[in-house]
Amino acid sequence: MQKKSSPKNPSRRNAIKAAAAGAATLAFPAVWTSARAAANKRIVVRDDGGIYSKAYGAVFYRPFTEKTGIEVVGVQANAEPTAQIRSMVETGSYTWDMAKISQPAILLLTRPGKVYLEKHGLESDPTIAQIPHQYMSPYGVGTNVYTTVLAYRTDAFKGRKAPQSWADFWNVKEFAGRRGLRKYPFDTIEESLMAAGVPTSQVYPCNFDRAFASLDKIAKHVDVWWTTGAQVEQMLGSGEVDMIGTWVSRAQAAIAAGAPVEIVWNQNIWGCDNWSILKGTPNAQACREFIKFASDPKRQAQLVEFFPAGLTQPAAFNYVKPAVARNCPTYPANMKDGLHIDAQFWLDNQSKALERFNSWILT
Repeated sequence: MQKKSSPKNPSRRNAIKAAAAGAATLAFPAVWTSARAAANKRIVVRDDGGIYSKAYGAVFYRPFTEKTGIEVVGVQANAEPTAQIRSMVETGSYTWDMAKISQPAILLLTRPGKVYLEKHGLESDPTIAQIPHQYMSPYGVGTNVYTTVLAYRTDAFKGRKAPQSWADFWNVKEFAGRRGLRKYPFDTIEESLMAAGVPTSQVYPCNFDRAFASLDKIAKHVDVWWTTGAQVEQMLGSGEVDMIGTWVSRAQAAIAAGAPVEIVWNQNIWGCDNWSILKGTPNAQACREFIKFASDPKRQAQLVEFFPAGLTQPAAFNYVKPAVARNCPTYPANMKDGLHIDAQFWLDNQSKALERFNSWILT
């Protein structure tokens, strides 16, 4: 699952801020100074690699080093490296100090009994307090929103109406064309329910019987069940499919490569990646300073020079050109009809969903 709580709630966030202020003072009483920074000259951050490493290096890592003297090393790893994080914390051998991980990964790593992440304690920081609640947790500060969308080739729908919803995607009579869906229950289950008329506010908890009844209706019309983002990008570029449910980054990459592709933001399915600190790392305070630095709205806005980032700071859009902002997952109009992935639901039901989906796809 690539990369995954409620609308912006100023009153709640202010309450959290007030409650956290005293605790934060006790937890982090010392002022961050260059002298203290000298004791933490290097932090290692897990990121997604590719364009993310390039962008983060230019916008976050190198500028932070120039400002503080603390070297930041970005390391690419698996999409959800929960096993690696558990191993580092259990052995006390830290290859990384912090990681960019999804909300579901945070839940997996903070289950009762054994917690593998540090509480960041940054709720009262003026910069962090600007981030909407749905992008935050005690163990993660939201840094990027990713989303799954419906994308289609404009040349395939020239002179006729193009699909604008999952119901349209399922409507093979009025929207004929080659289709692609992800060969995995995550996202695909949600798409099937919205196609069946379930409002976004009622998708969770997912009714699996209704979802698979909906999938039964489209199954024989799906030409490609895709498994990798690279596969999607290639198919959109070559015209092998006319419409597809895809991670938006792959549709955007196809567009950047010159493919005539349009993105439908209606009913997008979104999640959030977070900066999270590994439990017990000796460089936790340096990580906190990095998180505050990387959460600055003006700095975050610079990411759009590399890719249409899912900016988690609303104020960041003040520094982004409107034509660029409209391609970002968190642009207000794009979020309006989106569905926030319920990380707790999938944590509780992923095994059941995988077993049923894998059995269904073989029939």
